[in-house]
Amino acid sequence: MINRKEIAALILVSVITAFAVAISRSFLINVNIFLFALLGIFILILVNILVKKTAAYLLESEIEIKLWEIKRFGFRTDQYWKKSFPLGAFMPLISKIVLFPLNGFVWMASLVFDVKAKVYHAAKRHGIYSFSEMTEEHIGRIAAAGIFANLILAILFYFIGGDFGILFAKLNIWFVFFNMIPISDLDGNKIFFGNLVLWSFLAIVTLIGLGYTFLLV
Repeated sequence: MINRKEIAALILVSVITAFAVAISRSFLINVNIFLFALLGIFILILVNILVKKTAAYLLESEIEIKLWEIKRFGFRTDQYWKKSFPLGAFMPLISKIVLFPLNGFVWMASLVFDVKAKVYHAAKRHGIYSFSEMTEEHIGRIAAAGIFANLILAILFYFIGGDFGILFAKLNIWFVFFNMIPISDLDGNKIFFGNLVLWSFLAIVTLIGLGYTFLLV
C-alpha cells in the first residue's frame, strides 16, 4: 500500500521535524524530546497517509505521497528552477528560526499527494465513455479524511494523558494546523477548493485545538 519512495519521504520528514521540535532555546538537542517527537511524528503521519489512501481507494482512485516541492520562485511565468526545490525538507528548520519563542512549535506540513482515478473502475461502474478523472471535491474529501484522523488522535491522546500522550496530542494539532493552510499543494488547499464549508468547519476546530495546545504543560 505504501511504496519505498513514500516510506523514505516519511522517514526523512519525521527525522527533520523531530530534530526541529527538539532544539531548545539554548541551541541544544533534548534527546528525550527528540525520541518522543520522532515516534509521535512518524505515527501521526503514517496514520494520515493510510487513512488518505483508504479514502482514495473508496473513491476508486489512488494517491502517491511525496515531499512538498516547488518549482516557481517568482510571479513571472518563466521564473522556474531547473529542478524542483524540496521546500518540505527545509520548512521545519526555517520555521524554528521564525517561531523560536514558541518552543517546539514548528512547520509540520512537509508531504503532499497526487491523485489519479482508476480508469478501469470508473469504466466498469459508469461505462467506458464516462469521464473518469477526479474532481476537486473528491480530492478534498481524501485530504479531509487524513485531517479528521489526526484530530481524532489528538482528542484521544489528550484524554489518555501522560508525557507522551500530551506531546502526541500537540503534535497532531500542530500537524493539522499547518496542513490546513490553503496554499500550494497542501491538504488545506485541496479541501478549500473542494468544499469550502468543510474547510471552514475543520479550520474552526483546528484553531480551537491550537489554542488549547498552548495551555497544555
